[in-house]
Amino acid sequence: MAEFTLPQNSKVKPGVVHNPEAKSADTRAVYIYRYDPDTDENPRLDLYYVNIKECGQMILDILLYIKANLDPTLTFRRSCREGICGSCSMNIDGTNTLACIKHIEEIEGDIMIYPLPHMEVIKDLVPDLTHFYDQYASIKPWVENNNQDSSSENLQSQEERARLDGMYECILCACCSTSCPSYWWNQDKYLGPAALLQANRVLSDSRDSKTDERLDALDDAFALYRCHTIMNCVKTCPKGLSPAKAIAEIKHKLENRK
Repeated sequence: MAEFTLPQNSKVKPGVVHNPEAKSADTRAVYIYRYDPDTDENPRLDLYYVNIKECGQMILDILLYIKANLDPTLTFRRSCREGICGSCSMNIDGTNTLACIKHIEEIEGDIMIYPLPHMEVIKDLVPDLTHFYDQYASIKPWVENNNQDSSSENLQSQEERARLDGMYECILCACCSTSCPSYWWNQDKYLGPAALLQANRVLSDSRDSKTDERLDALDDAFALYRCHTIMNCVKTCPKGLSPAKAIAEIKHKLENRK
């Protein structure tokens, strides 16, 4: 019988317990994934006891409280705190979401915080999104129009503008792509839900004249057709979008062209 083991330095070990003396009815146990690339140590899961009454209502408030009061070495991304930049995307309570809009009271029991899954970790809760953004750039997410007179406006009707609803709102947080098993297995070739949603956003734009070229680039067994409609992307999107629908529309456009 074949035996499989995790790669060296990948097994998560128990970590440090912080602020154990603060245990009370107002404290929550918060487990956070910690990884320091400057050491040869395995990742660990640190435990922090946090008095919820001393911080705000969101998971990001807990992280900011920990960094300011308990452990300044904790590393994570954050920016707008309004759910519009995607910086604080991470896996919270088993689901990819944004820490700034995840309410503490939504979580029962211990709070578990990990970086986005199946991504190389730079440090602690910060994944390396270089490949993710390279894939986004590969679909040329901008309008190209060779037919439009540059001296006049490129106008859209209200109906044409409405076709972009449900796609332009994407904030590239990577929650959908990193929740997709097809992306886990074929990340080197499959573009993933986020990039394909953006691809369909440009394909659906009446101002773009590169439809055939864009469809040619997507008509690939791996780039597009590795999607198996598992629907994790829809379930986890913090903006309530449907990348699966966008992928289906691209496939429909390809079929109609044929």
